[in-house]
Amino acid sequence: MSISKTFHLILLIIFASLSLINFKSELDITSTEANQLLSQYRQDPLWQKPLPVDGHSLYQQLHQQYPFYFFQYIHNQDGALNHTQGQINPVIADTIQGLFTQDISDIKTLTEGRLQIRLSDAEISNRAKTNFISYLSSIWSLYLIIAIVFSLLMARFNRAIKYSSDYLNTLAELKFDALAQSKFKGELKPLGRALDRCRSQLNDKFDAILKSNEKLNREAYQDPVTLFSTRSKFTEKLDYLSKVEKSDFGVMATIKATELTHINQSQGRVAGDSYLAGVATCIRESLIGIKKVEYFRISSADFAVFIPNIMLKDALPLLKEIKLKFDQFQQTIDAEAVAYVGLVPYQSGTEALSLIYLGDAAVSIAQTKGPNSYHIQEKLNNDELFGDEHWKPAIEEIIKRKALKFDAQDILPCRGAEKVYRELLARFYSSEGKFLPTATVIAMAERHGLSIELDKVIILSCFRLLLNNTLLKGSFGINISASSITQPHFVAWIKDLFVKQPQIASRIILEINEAGMQSNLSLSHKFVREMHGVGARVSVERFGTGFTSFKFFKEVRPDFIKLDASYTQGININDNNLFFVKMFVDVARKQSVKVIATSVERQEEKLTLEKLLVDGMQGFYIAKPKLISAQDEQTSAT
Repeated sequence: MSISKTFHLILLIIFASLSLINFKSELDITSTEANQLLSQYRQDPLWQKPLPVDGHSLYQQLHQQYPFYFFQYIHNQDGALNHTQGQINPVIADTIQGLFTQDISDIKTLTEGRLQIRLSDAEISNRAKTNFISYLSSIWSLYLIIAIVFSLLMARFNRAIKYSSDYLNTLAELKFDALAQSKFKGELKPLGRALDRCRSQLNDKFDAILKSNEKLNREAYQDPVTLFSTRSKFTEKLDYLSKVEKSDFGVMATIKATELTHINQSQGRVAGDSYLAGVATCIRESLIGIKKVEYFRISSADFAVFIPNIMLKDALPLLKEIKLKFDQFQQTIDAEAVAYVGLVPYQSGTEALSLIYLGDAAVSIAQTKGPNSYHIQEKLNNDELFGDEHWKPAIEEIIKRKALKFDAQDILPCRGAEKVYRELLARFYSSEGKFLPTATVIAMAERHGLSIELDKVIILSCFRLLLNNTLLKGSFGINISASSITQPHFVAWIKDLFVKQPQIASRIILEINEAGMQSNLSLSHKFVREMHGVGARVSVERFGTGFTSFKFFKEVRPDFIKLDASYTQGININDNNLFFVKMFVDVARKQSVKVIATSVERQEEKLTLEKLLVDGMQGFYIAKPKLISAQDEQTSAT
């Protein structure tokens, strides 16, 4: 709403309120006078004197002193002495006067009969009407004067504002005509001076803005870590290839840097960026000398490379060179692999989705072949999950052989608390003893309905580790799938296992992703309650990423919450993270839930989190993951 309309609305409300207040005041005065008239009638001394017994004579006597709207006398014995005069509800022709009309009624029982009257308030209501109309005339005349004066002033301002608006539109079109200063008088002079300065400076800065925009456009389409093109440019490339009128062909390499999550967790985000930069360098060096190669980073750990004008059968030497570079790079980093490559052909008119499916299938198959492997996939054979199908037998073999090992990462207790627990990180390996990408194994197990069996293997392996190594002390956290805890047969299985081994169950903390638990809070709460019943504990990891996080405190009641890594990053300078972590800690403490901060990688983050009174901290700065063994425990104990 404009200022003019707002002002007129406020002015209207004020004067209407004043009119209403005056009406109420006049109405109160009228009511008071009516009550006084009625009181005078009731207390008149004539009622103490003998009165006529017939109604007409009585009316004549009373009418001399009091005006009546209505008069009715009913004799007790003789109806001939009755008398009725007027109407009990008279019609008031004047509407305004009718607003002030009062009901001045009375009923009296006399010696010989019954008298009912309604006194006339015409004089009282007419006087109130006259006063009210006089007040309205004065106050609304004042309203009109104020409204007209304000409208004239606003018209002057509106003309100047319209000129300013039109002038700004000309500036937006890069027209710099002289400003008419005569339009800006009085209070508008500062606006005129500001517009003139804007006009003079805008022309000088125009070239600088163009150069800056060109620089920003380049940065927006280039990944700062790898210097590859971004996902948006990858999308443009796919759209270009889908046009059948083009005559391009070649091969597309899909490259998955599977160790990013592990390196970020074990060595920190800086090491993760260095790892990605190294992968990008390996790719570039392998393809050096080949013209018109296009490189893209399409997600955090996925790359795509388009090599034009080459047939699929001629690309094998390039794959071998990339693997050689990856193998050499692996010797310089602490990782089980570097990356995997899937190679597929493309040509003009290729559907973008089909090309992506084909590349995903190829790289999925490559991941089952060992570290830094590659795979050439020519077509999908009408099965878009072809690559996934290679994972199903690989995961079934992991489950059958219980092929996993554990790395352990300590959690530093805070606030003088005892040792919190250590997280066991599952590492899966193939029949050849080669480690497979953990995140991919878990994702593929869930896709093929094998997550429950994989979770059972993880739990049983943890039990076996603790039973066979008595030197391992303290509690240990293991990750299980959120989908498993909603399955009754899995919950029954784990309860039976924990009941049989209560001394081990009391040392187990089951870590479950918050996002998965949010899908069914009632079942999540039931699972936590069941685990508490058999002595185990539950930790919610990646806490704080959902909109209903606080419901966990009341409806799920876990033992621990592990804050999502995004809350730790730069918490010493990020007021928003500081606020939310403090709030999480305050609420959790009231519910006896311990709060653990994750991904702590710098001293400043550690010091800030200590001040916020978290219960524990985990991250590269605190402790790196390492292969767990009883010998390490014995050494540390001595």
